[in-house]
Amino acid sequence: MRLTLLATLALIALRVVIGLHFFLEGSSHLQDPQWSSTGFRRAAVGPLGDFYRASLPEPGNFSGTIASLDDRPTAEVIEAWEANVAADWEKRLAARQPVVAAEDVGAAAQAAKEAVESTRAEWKAYLEEVRPEIEDYRGELARLAAMRRSGGAEEIPYVIERIRDKQRTLAGQAAGWKSDAEAFGDRVVGRFAEALSPASRTAVAAVVDRTDLWKADQFVSWSLVTIGGCLVIGLLTKFNAMGGVIFLASVVATQPFWVPGAQTTYEQWVEMAGLLVLASMPCGGWMGLDYFLSPLTRRCCPLSKDSR
Repeated sequence: MRLTLLATLALIALRVVIGLHFFLEGSSHLQDPQWSSTGFRRAAVGPLGDFYRASLPEPGNFSGTIASLDDRPTAEVIEAWEANVAADWEKRLAARQPVVAAEDVGAAAQAAKEAVESTRAEWKAYLEEVRPEIEDYRGELARLAAMRRSGGAEEIPYVIERIRDKQRTLAGQAAGWKSDAEAFGDRVVGRFAEALSPASRTAVAAVVDRTDLWKADQFVSWSLVTIGGCLVIGLLTKFNAMGGVIFLASVVATQPFWVPGAQTTYEQWVEMAGLLVLASMPCGGWMGLDYFLSPLTRRCCPLSKDSR
């Protein structure tokens, strides 16, 4: 199989351009400490929507308290959530106390205690204020569960749409309370830092809460950097091209085109097609490091001799 010079150069350009896109995207995520895939996961729809949302951080085990379908009274589950959220604050502060400057070591424990106590009083007042809304929310959750068990929940279009609408409404309510809980947590950390020296504040601000979501985001970001870098230099091109295909497939799976309201994923489909072309051609050996892996490359890519 022999390709023209123009076709060869076009494939090299395709490899480098897609590689640069992956590399720069992953690098931007790693350089931005505020970046998170939370929005992407929350927007997921279709059969895999619940799977992608499952790894979202939940302040105070919201699903096991407020959103649990059990017979506990609302006051009891609110109290449980309040205590769980406060426990999360203490863990966040415990992760920050070891980094404070030497002159603040003695005051750090007291500062943490005061920050939690003052904010917890505000947190309890907030929960008391939204108690009626939470009670209504739990009632609607029970109604939603009954709708799902009813006949036609998976067959009758208008019933399916009603269930989706109620899911979206309840998810929006829950997201608001979770966001407020996270804001209270940030307030605790801010009050803790205010009681410390400037050097300690800087160190505390640099601490990252290493949640499961953060770990997943780091893995994805470094994978993008690795795949992109290897494509640019033509190293293990076929393997990394397929890695890129798998990543893009996971992205488009969150927005299936047949689901009403799904976001468009044309760009991802186009780039996936380009990566499939790269994976099916021996283009790593063209102006790439795969050329120097000739024994292994020629064994798994017998076309490379003819195409160079």
